Amino acid sequence: MTIRSVRLARPLTLLLVGAAAVLSTGCVIAPNSTEANTQRMEDVRKMSEQATTTCGAGNVKEVNAKSFTCK
Repeated sequence: MTIRSVRLARPLTLLLVGAAAVLSTGCVIAPNSTEANTQRMEDVRKMSEQATTTCGAGNVKEVNAKSFTCK
């Protein structure tokens, strides 16, 4: 390899590596946000009912889709 070909090889290698990185990043398909929000709201509603049953009305401190806390 000559000095001239080494000078050309480095930028070409960087270009190829960069192109491979860009082309390898695939499209990520996200779930339908409306369906996900509807499901989360339903989960929170069910957990709220369970929290009210367990803690008693007015004694629920916090509720999320996976747990609840009584006062």
